[in-house]
Amino acid sequence: MRKNKELFFDGLLSPFINLISSTMQGSNPNSDLGLTTHVDVLDCGHVSYVDHMGTDLTVVNAARVSFSKESTWIKKRIYDNVEEADEHVLERDALSDKDKRLISYLAKHNHWTPFGHPQVTLRIKTPIFIRAQLGKHQVGLVMNEISRRYVTYEPEYYTPAWRTAPIDGAKQGSSDFMFNKDNKDKCQELDKKYESVVDSCHAMYNELIEMGVAPEQARSILPQNMYTEWWWTGSLYAFSRIYNQRIEIHSQWEAREYAKGIGYILSSLFPVSWKALTK
Repeated sequence: MRKNKELFFDGLLSPFINLISSTMQGSNPNSDLGLTTHVDVLDCGHVSYVDHMGTDLTVVNAARVSFSKESTWIKKRIYDNVEEADEHVLERDALSDKDKRLISYLAKHNHWTPFGHPQVTLRIKTPIFIRAQLGKHQVGLVMNEISRRYVTYEPEYYTPAWRTAPIDGAKQGSSDFMFNKDNKDKCQELDKKYESVVDSCHAMYNELIEMGVAPEQARSILPQNMYTEWWWTGSLYAFSRIYNQRIEIHSQWEAREYAKGIGYILSSLFPVSWKALTK
């Protein structure tokens, strides 16, 4: 059920976030590092880039239209080899310092509407119980999800890196990761029992399908740790709000990992705006 269980315990945090970057011509002239198109999250999940509209300049001009003005990209010199800079001078489009200051001002004073014009579409793959959390964010976003009324391919499942219960009277959240040399056997026993229950649900699902039961009913036996996927489209501002709420230390750990994935992609698309919005 897990691609590589040891990934969960090699440093505990972020070792299983794997960035795959590719440079897309014209995707964002103001991004030096190219566009991050795919981020692996947890054991089988991911955040993937699908499409986007707009750049940091879109934000600037959405604000400047109030004064019937418009900014343009400026040319910035960059070098493919510092030692040979005189011979290999390259130029790219960039925001002016004035436009960068405008973006910072807009974010600082919560003038959010200019950040609502750029749009991003992502494909997200999460366990169902994390999908339920992220799906609470609806303002400025639309979502279309894989439906097991229509598909019956083999499900994938998430086995958590176990954490201890919250302390100090907290009613939600969790504490430290349990996996260490003192309770390694306990965690392995938890994994064994957990996966046994999941395997039983999986087997019953397949049996229901084989017996001709409608997929829309057979799916009811599948557990909350099953992975699902959806397209998620929203404004730059909407995704920044998700990030800011879910990256907080009190957010569920798995949700924070998906917030990091969203952040990697959005920061490569809108580097100046994302930095201003997520300070």
